[in-house]
Amino acid sequence: MPVYSSLTHALAEALVDVLWFVDSCEDEQMDPDDAVKVLEGVAYLMSLLSSHQRNEFIDLLGTMAEEETDPSRREFLESFPEDFGFAEDAG
Repeated sequence: MPVYSSLTHALAEALVDVLWFVDSCEDEQMDPDDAVKVLEGVAYLMSLLSSHQRNEFIDLLGTMAEEETDPSRREFLESFPEDFGFAEDAG
């Protein structure tokens, strides 16, 4: 079990794991409408973060992507800011 540098990092890892699972589910595993509701719900909550919080999260996603050995999960991490509507805050 990895040791995380902060609670924020641990929660970001858990959130990414859940969203990566939902995003990659086949229709037989999860109803597509339910998957969309989950993803849109998280995108909405992310939109409520302050600019500072979004930038902190984007930086953490970048660190997570750099450390990721699974290419498909790394791609998910790298596309996360754009997919969830706050890539314009990255910089």
